[in-house]
Amino acid sequence: MKSITINGSQRESVGKKATKALRNAGQVPCVLYGGDKPLHFFAEEIAFKNLVYTPNAHTVVITLENGKTFNAILQDIQFNPVTDKIMHVDFYQLYEDKEITMNIPLNFVGNSRGVKNGGVLRKNQRNLRIKALPANLPDFIEVDITPLKIGGKLYITALQNDAYKFMHPDNTVVCQVRRSRASVDVSDDEEEAVETAEASTPEAAQE
Repeated sequence: MKSITINGSQRESVGKKATKALRNAGQVPCVLYGGDKPLHFFAEEIAFKNLVYTPNAHTVVITLENGKTFNAILQDIQFNPVTDKIMHVDFYQLYEDKEITMNIPLNFVGNSRGVKNGGVLRKNQRNLRIKALPANLPDFIEVDITPLKIGGKLYITALQNDAYKFMHPDNTVVCQVRRSRASVDVSDDEEEAVETAEASTPEAAQE
């Protein structure tokens, strides 16, 4: 999984007055959990742009002015309800030999047979929660929708991977192709005939 570096400074004071002063100066108070004790630090708000305002998942390398570095993941973030400015960020420290639980985005690929016949693809899940060692955390989980027919569902069991474990029930539906007014019922033999014909066209031969 790709990492984003956050450069920060350890906090000397964690009182309300000091916290307010940090925010007024464009800094974000942060806490790193998972170690012997919570580590309080702060970083510039602009440093979180590529971590927070993106659908992608990342790990974080926290680099402090004193030379210490920590591998972590974003655990929680608080925004100002009026201005949407980042008010506080919590991180959780990563260890190479300890599994971590994290939400991973899905990447849907392929051309569904059901959608070709007029069905509508419904994405029931946009992210899935997995548990894995840090080295096995993927950037995304690929979902191939090619085999789905009209009325077909793809369950989480079809995405099983030895590198990580899904933290969802086996009957979780990831996506499905629903019938629409424009959809038509096509048998397997008819679908295969159409696909064979498409593959034998001059255009397909040139590709």
